[in-house]
Amino acid sequence: MYIDALSFLEDERDAFRAYEALDRLTDEQLDRAVAGAGGWSGRDLIGHIVLWQEVALATAKELAVGEESPTMVDTEARWASSPEAGDAINQEGLDRFRAMPMAEVRERFRLVAGELRGYLTVVPEARWIKHPSNQEYFFGETMEHYEDHLPALRAILEAAG
Repeated sequence: MYIDALSFLEDERDAFRAYEALDRLTDEQLDRAVAGAGGWSGRDLIGHIVLWQEVALATAKELAVGEESPTMVDTEARWASSPEAGDAINQEGLDRFRAMPMAEVRERFRLVAGELRGYLTVVPEARWIKHPSNQEYFFGETMEHYEDHLPALRAILEAAG
């Protein structure tokens, strides 16, 4: 549990840093499916991570101006609606990023994490750091999520040489 926003933001930034290596891969390397990453490509991993950063960003924008986040409520309700719902949400995100030009994938990857951090600096701490379920939500969508996908990241980077 974090007691101040700065500590959270520093830890999130450090946790995300490993993923920045994906941006150094060529477009061809990013589009190559990797068995050790569950068949995902670097593009897929970027898309998946950014998808959940985008949801967290929308949540932060709402919490910056109000006590609740309809995005968070709706996303969590959809996720919990059935055992297959999470897979469907993730697949929709993968499909969206697979359809994007690589330049747009890279742009989203470069911008969304920083934009999320920026918005979190204007969300009153009472609405996220001092609000246990909101803090848990942001932790889950960022640091915990990054940790979950480190094996895929390592496999993709290893396959790229």
